[in-house]
Amino acid sequence: MDKPASGRLLKAPENFLDAQGIERVKAEARDGRRDFIRSAFAAALAGGGAAAASSAQAAANPVPPEGGDPNILNLPAHTTGLGQPVVTDGYGKPSKYESNVQRRPSPGLTQTAQASVSFAPLQSLFGIVTPSGLHFERHHQGWWDIDPSKHRLMVNGSDETMLKRPMVFTLDELMRLPSVSRFHFIECGANTGMEWGNVAVPTCQYSHGMISCSEFTGVPLIHVLNLCGADLKRGRFVLAEGADGSSMTRTIPMSLIESGEVLLAYGQNGEMLRPENGYPLRLVVPGVQGVSWVKYLRRIELGDQPYGAKDEVMHYIDLMPGGVHRQYTSLQEVKSVVTTPSGGQVLLDKGYYNVSGLAWSGRGRITQVDVSVDGGRNWRPARLQGPVMSKCLTRFNADWVWDGKPALVMSRATDETGHVQPTYTALRAVRGSRSIYHNNAIQTWHVQESGEVKNVQLA
Repeated sequence: MDKPASGRLLKAPENFLDAQGIERVKAEARDGRRDFIRSAFAAALAGGGAAAASSAQAAANPVPPEGGDPNILNLPAHTTGLGQPVVTDGYGKPSKYESNVQRRPSPGLTQTAQASVSFAPLQSLFGIVTPSGLHFERHHQGWWDIDPSKHRLMVNGSDETMLKRPMVFTLDELMRLPSVSRFHFIECGANTGMEWGNVAVPTCQYSHGMISCSEFTGVPLIHVLNLCGADLKRGRFVLAEGADGSSMTRTIPMSLIESGEVLLAYGQNGEMLRPENGYPLRLVVPGVQGVSWVKYLRRIELGDQPYGAKDEVMHYIDLMPGGVHRQYTSLQEVKSVVTTPSGGQVLLDKGYYNVSGLAWSGRGRITQVDVSVDGGRNWRPARLQGPVMSKCLTRFNADWVWDGKPALVMSRATDETGHVQPTYTALRAVRGSRSIYHNNAIQTWHVQESGEVKNVQLA
C-alpha cells in the first residue's frame, strides 16, 4: 500500500517562547553560555508553553541516554555528527526511506518478462517530470544496452527518387547537429485499458501508470530529412524501425514531422537515455501513443503511403461495436486523473486536503481541469500549476475540506482544441466495452468513511 495521505494541518503552539523568553535566550547566547538551548525550554515553561516545550524536547530525544541527565537536550546524531562523504564514484540514489516509491510490473499481464510493462508511481510523484528511474516501461522483446559507438541510423527512401542522398549516421554525427530540448508526455496506447469492461485494478499506479513525462533532447527529424534531400511533396510518410528483436516498425505521417516536433532523441532529463528507454537513440513523437516512439532507432524510410506494419494493422487498434477494427488512431485524446487522494491511499482524518492530479492531451495544451467530490453532480475549476506546455503533463490542484462522509472524487480535463474528457457512459456509447486501447474516460475514486480510497466506476 502506498504511503497514507495525511490530512492534519500543523499549527505552531502559542506562547512557545514569549517576547521575554526570546530576549533571555538571545542574551544568554551573546554571553556564550553553553546551556542557552536548555534555558530556552525553561523560558517556554515559564511563559505558559510547558506542553509544547515538553513535546519538542521529547521529539528531539524521547529517551535520554542511560545514566544521562533528563534535563539536558540530547540532539540527534545527524545534528551533531559528521555526515556521509560526497558521492564521487557512483550514481546518486533516493533516500532509503523512499524505497517504496518504485515502478512496478503487473503479474500475469503478459506471458514473458521481456514483453511486459512496468507502471510509474503517479501517486507518489510531484510536479510534472517523471524521474528517469521511475519512467514506465513497455517492451516487446526486452531491453538492450547497445554500444553507442557501434550504433547506426540509416535514412533511405522507398525508392531511389525519394531521397537525393541516402545517408548513414553515427550517434556522434547526430549529436554534432543543432539540438533542441522539449518537455512531452509519453503514454502507452493501452494505458487504462484494463478498465474498459469494469474496475480491474486498485491503484492509480496500475490504472494510469503507463504514462511518464520528461525533457527530451535531440535533433528534429525534419532537419535530417532535409540533409538527405528528401522529396517532401511525394514522401508524406516515414517508417521508423527499431533495432531490438521485435523490429518494431511504425508509420509516422509527414504532417507531424514537418512541424519540427518529432525528434531523433538521445537525451532525457538532462542525461543520455537509459537503456530501458531506448538508449542510445529513440524517436519522440509528441501527442502520439508510445508504441510510435520507436526505441533503439536504426532506420528511417521515406515513403508515399502508410506502411501497414503489423503493430498498426493488428495491434494498437480500436475494437468498435459490431467487431469493426479502427486503425491508425494513434493520437492520445484529452485525459486526466486525480493522483491524491487515489486508490490504495488512506485519509487519516477529517479536514483540509489538497486534491492533486495530472492532465494531458495529444492535441496541445490543457486549458481547464474541473474537479468534483460528489460523483460529477457539481464541478468546480482546479488551479493549473505552471508551466502549462503543449503535449505535456499539467499538474492541477483543488482545495477540499473532507467532512468524513463518503465522497466520489474525479477530474475532467479540457484542451485548447475544445475537446472535453468523456464519461465512461459517453465513451462506451461510441466504442463499446470490449476495447483495449485509447481509454480516456473520467476516473472516479471512492473515499469511504474509514478514509480508505477505492477504484470505482459510475454508470
